[in-house]
Amino acid sequence: MSAEEWQATRLTLLVAFTAVTISLPLAIAVAWLLAKVRVPGKFILETVINLPLVMPPVITGYLLLILFGRRGYLGRLLEDTLGLRLIFDWKGAALASAIVGFPLLVRPIRQAFEALDNRLLLAAQTLGAKPADSFFTIALPLAIPGILSGSVLAFARSMGEFGATIMIAGNIPGETRTIPLFVYTQLDAPDGFANVYRLIVVSIGISALALLSGELLERLGRRRLQGAAD
Repeated sequence: MSAEEWQATRLTLLVAFTAVTISLPLAIAVAWLLAKVRVPGKFILETVINLPLVMPPVITGYLLLILFGRRGYLGRLLEDTLGLRLIFDWKGAALASAIVGFPLLVRPIRQAFEALDNRLLLAAQTLGAKPADSFFTIALPLAIPGILSGSVLAFARSMGEFGATIMIAGNIPGETRTIPLFVYTQLDAPDGFANVYRLIVVSIGISALALLSGELLERLGRRRLQGAAD
């Protein structure tokens, strides 16, 4: 591959990895809340979380641009206090990918928590474990396959993110041009079709591997939970 193709691939992996990393703690907390905590209006939270799945990505990107742009309240706050600029930066692309992939990250983790037998947690608490102790020593370890499965799916979704990314991060070579943006740019250029087949093959390979890994981890999770229940 050419230097530009390697650069786009490396940036895509960096953005996807960062997106999953920054959103994983919140996804675990939200998944536990949806699976095990009774709160009023839970359906509203579920709707908000799943909106990125059905909303056009460019709309998501537009909303992020309003919030985190240099004139947006959050964007101005981050830049003034932390010197952190998200607009037209790869970190903005990571934020967009994290938002779009968040529902896919939460869903398998929630399913893992829902499949967890509450009697295991109650037994630990009767032996003197605090709720936080039982969560970190029992619930979280048993949910690891679901966490890994969700992380893989969110990672794959982040790799393919286009609409929200181009709205908030733009299409800057070497800065924000990920694989989808690189392919889009090349198809507008002469002989562009001949220059993108390698990245297309790489993208298909990584995506297929991610989906296969997610399926295997999900099956492993069901077996572990079944074994714990028995």
